Amino acid sequence: MPRFLKLIINIVVLSALLLISQQVWAQDWRPVRGGIPFGISGMALIEQQSNSLDFLIAHDNKQKNQGRLAIISIKGKNQPEYLPLNWPNNIELPIDLEALTSVPEKTKSSFIALTSSGKAYYIRLEPANKTISLIKEFNLPGIIQGNNFEAFGLQNIESKLVAIWGHRGEGEQPATIFWGMFDLAKYQITLAGSANLKVPFPSGNVRHISDIKVDPVGIVYITSTSDAGDDGPFQSAVYVAGHLGFRGNKIAWRQNPQLVPLYRSDYHKIEGMELVPGAEGGLIIGTDDENLGSYVYILGGNS
Repeated sequence: MPRFLKLIINIVVLSALLLISQQVWAQDWRPVRGGIPFGISGMALIEQQSNSLDFLIAHDNKQKNQGRLAIISIKGKNQPEYLPLNWPNNIELPIDLEALTSVPEKTKSSFIALTSSGKAYYIRLEPANKTISLIKEFNLPGIIQGNNFEAFGLQNIESKLVAIWGHRGEGEQPATIFWGMFDLAKYQITLAGSANLKVPFPSGNVRHISDIKVDPVGIVYITSTSDAGDDGPFQSAVYVAGHLGFRGNKIAWRQNPQLVPLYRSDYHKIEGMELVPGAEGGLIIGTDDENLGSYVYILGGNS
């Protein structure tokens, strides 16, 4: 075969491989950090720019020498940048942070982090010097023995601040979704109702709710996951669980009777989620893959 023809064939093959690798890269999960202490148990958007996204993330750690919060920055197609944050020195370290949500406001600098026991931390992030300050500690209403909370979200719906949170459930035990009105001035949530929920996938060691978010029109998204141990295997899915809306002055929950997996993974344990609006946005999910560390992935985003 003439050398010129061999060169043309090699160029064609190389071009095809490069195209395939770019397509695979666009579908890849992006690693954040390795190891159990760096699992993502909750996430909330800090800032969105044309080619970058900054998120506050929570770690469900329990030891004194382990981090609780961090910032990750996703710039273009680069791997996420990770910046650990120090918990305020004069405040006792939280145990098992499992959820994180921004407080709807213009500055995007206030957040609420929630532990599995239902203790909430209303915090403020100072973007300039990357420090955390505590505004208030409070507890969820109506906590009963056995509750294990993994999800908490806030949203302005019809100009009213609504809170929604979830007890994860496990196996045959369903999850429980709670909702109510949040009075920020009093740091108080008034419980308005609750409902049980079970997902069709995953099965086995399933946690029916591992995170929750609600959009401005009241559509409620949840993630579900299964955990067979520190080395997996893991499975996860994303669902639209239902809708929160007002009937008169009362907030009402309308649950989706036929849960449809919008996305599923057979390799990751999704425990964090955030809704990112706009042309460059999407639904971003983060994992707590135990010994395998943490990853992020943008569903519908511009890869």
